[in-house]
Amino acid sequence: MLDYSALAALAAVLRTGAFDAAAERLAVTPSAVSQRIKGLEERLGLPLIVRSAPCRPTDAGVRLVAHFDQVSLLEHDLLQEGAPWAAAFGGPRPTVRLAVNSDSLATWIPAAVARFSTSAAVTLALVLDDENHTAERLRTGEVIAAVTTIGKAAPGCRVAPLGRMRYVATASPDFARRWFADGVTEAALSQAPVLRFDQDDHLQDRWAADVVGRGVSGPTYWAPSTQGMLDLTLAGVAWSLTPEKIATPLAASGRLIQLKPEASLDVPLFWQHQRIASQTLEGLTRAVREETSHWLI
Repeated sequence: MLDYSALAALAAVLRTGAFDAAAERLAVTPSAVSQRIKGLEERLGLPLIVRSAPCRPTDAGVRLVAHFDQVSLLEHDLLQEGAPWAAAFGGPRPTVRLAVNSDSLATWIPAAVARFSTSAAVTLALVLDDENHTAERLRTGEVIAAVTTIGKAAPGCRVAPLGRMRYVATASPDFARRWFADGVTEAALSQAPVLRFDQDDHLQDRWAADVVGRGVSGPTYWAPSTQGMLDLTLAGVAWSLTPEKIATPLAASGRLIQLKPEASLDVPLFWQHQRIASQTLEGLTRAVREETSHWLI
């Protein structure tokens, strides 16, 4: 059987990035943390940590920490069921790690977390990534659940559709007058500055292809934050694709305009989570699905 005190030390080092910080979290000495991990590595015959700054996991380390997270969650569920031995165990609440994309975090995730937290005795650690990459974090075991655009279940996971997030092309009124006075044309799109989340953000090309027949864009600004993209759009730096739920009240107040109101872009989102029989995970799934029913199409 695996040594779970050693697994706890491994998880703490990888989550904090350092032996000293892990020791403080576990209320033991750095030497004790090091000895536990070294003993586990010797028993398994595998390195589990790349001892760098910060410390990084090997593939085996990632899988073991994922296993530890699952066991911790199942143990938590067991102790919440009123078992006669529950009073003999204490310790901090377990933390469920969830991979989310920035636009979901800026719209429906806070309400879903609030709904979940009213009845769950766990905390959440939100890992931010592009929605096309969150499933990879789930596959490696870094997180227990993810919001993703991938509809095919990762190995050992369940998947369910959440709905579609709708995007509209927006700009400040001054920007639109300056760059799109003659409408949204191929020539205008090739000259007007545009905002992208990161190098993998191709939503603007897809929107342009729907409007003018091909993916064309002008000089690019990069802002890996939903709020950052919105602030830059409002400031008149560039045009961008904005979640409709965010854009609608700003357009109503005149702070933003939709470049082509009849042209929107829908991105399907899915909920994937590890296939474990956890009441806590089921509660989180319920909260996510109930909240997205109000936010997504």
